[in-house]
Amino acid sequence: MFAEWKKARVNIDYHVEIDRHYYSAPFMLLHREVDVRYTAMTVEIFHRGQRVASHIRSSRPGSHTTNEAHRPKSHQRYLEWTPQRLVHWASTIGPSTASLVDTILQSRTHPEQGFRSCLGILRLAKSFSPDRLEAASARAIKLQACSYQSVKSILNTGLDRQPDTESPSDRPPIQHPNIRGTDYFNS
Repeated sequence: MFAEWKKARVNIDYHVEIDRHYYSAPFMLLHREVDVRYTAMTVEIFHRGQRVASHIRSSRPGSHTTNEAHRPKSHQRYLEWTPQRLVHWASTIGPSTASLVDTILQSRTHPEQGFRSCLGILRLAKSFSPDRLEAASARAIKLQACSYQSVKSILNTGLDRQPDTESPSDRPPIQHPNIRGTDYFNS
């Protein structure tokens, strides 16, 4: 079976990315470079020539495959990042950004699986402005599109600068002679 190799860095959530799916590595390797060998069926992670992790390959983009043994006993002791810290940081941008970050963290089995997405969202305040990020976060929440990619798309297309459109129930009914209306069906 054909195997590909890739260098990767173990991220803050102790996962490496292969084809938009995240595979865990032992937490002691945070921020270290590793070699990843992957086939259609498996993903193996090597550090200094020694295999440190092996996973069944997944084709679900944006999801995580986590070996519980790779998690630290007390995750908060080893990492300065906590869900509360990320929500607090997001609240300095605005309440919608804080709500978006909180929604992302709560939607994951393990909150640290949402760290990468949340940190990406918070970094968008550097490329755009905090005001634009807050508006984009509000729109993402309204659309139930709570992800880094959705917020980035909203900002890139300028949807954060457009006024909210009214919902269909807020619009007045269309008046046209070919539309029967409710009276027609209640006879």
